[in-house]
Amino acid sequence: MGKDVLYIADRHKKEFTYPIHNHEVFELNYVEHASGVRRIVGDSSEVIGDYDLVLITSPDLEHVWEQNTCTSEDIREITVQFDFNINEDNLFGRNPFHSMRKMMNEAQKGLCFPLPAIMRIYSMLDSLSSVKDGFYAVQQFLTILYELSKCNGARTLASSSFAKIAVEDDSRRVLKVKNYISKNYMEEIRLAQLAEIAGMSPSAFSRFFKLHTGRNLSDYIIDIRLGYAARKLVDTNHSISEISFECGFNNLSNFNRIFKRKKGYSPSEFRENYHKTRVIV
Repeated sequence: MGKDVLYIADRHKKEFTYPIHNHEVFELNYVEHASGVRRIVGDSSEVIGDYDLVLITSPDLEHVWEQNTCTSEDIREITVQFDFNINEDNLFGRNPFHSMRKMMNEAQKGLCFPLPAIMRIYSMLDSLSSVKDGFYAVQQFLTILYELSKCNGARTLASSSFAKIAVEDDSRRVLKVKNYISKNYMEEIRLAQLAEIAGMSPSAFSRFFKLHTGRNLSDYIIDIRLGYAARKLVDTNHSISEISFECGFNNLSNFNRIFKRKKGYSPSEFRENYHKTRVIV
């Protein structure tokens, strides 16, 4: 990008042909009239509808939009790549930017926005490529980011373990348990162990964890293990059987079944899809 702050590509096309990739710069990607396209971000794989908006702020997070079953003759894609740090060491560390910093942090795993959020910023995004003055283009884009940061319903896509993001939590008890799971996912993990770490009875801790995170403890552990397994499928040449056992699954057929149900691909399909098309920009 050189000395430019923004790179904006606003195009109409009939198909997606770019391979799965990752890059140093951050990216906001909007896709319109592309129902049936498969969006892959990290270990998340979803078929999108007519409107899709995703923010990615990790240089290591692979992503791609694949043609899949889309038959649209007029797909619109607006890609904004930007190269500025929203951290606490500069202007963005001040209070007006708090919600943006929080959003950018979450977007390290890929952040997908709901339709009301898209409609809220659509007119600004639609006209962004026609703003000729660089200062006003940056100003308009910052407004887009700010408005998105104030919307409800955005959801992360990739798992923390796949995206290599440190676990966070508002509750000290839950954070201690999450850190323990992250360090010991390859071993057998018992509810009694985790409850002891949290200083609670097993039944009370199960309820507390579900109430605090909105997820069952067993589902959380499975998702963490699957994230590490997906990362190993991409980054290593270990066999699927080896990866299964390295990530705490003691039954290969069970691992294959759970992986396909959660990720939409079998482990071998997931690995093949990444390896045949992976590009670092």
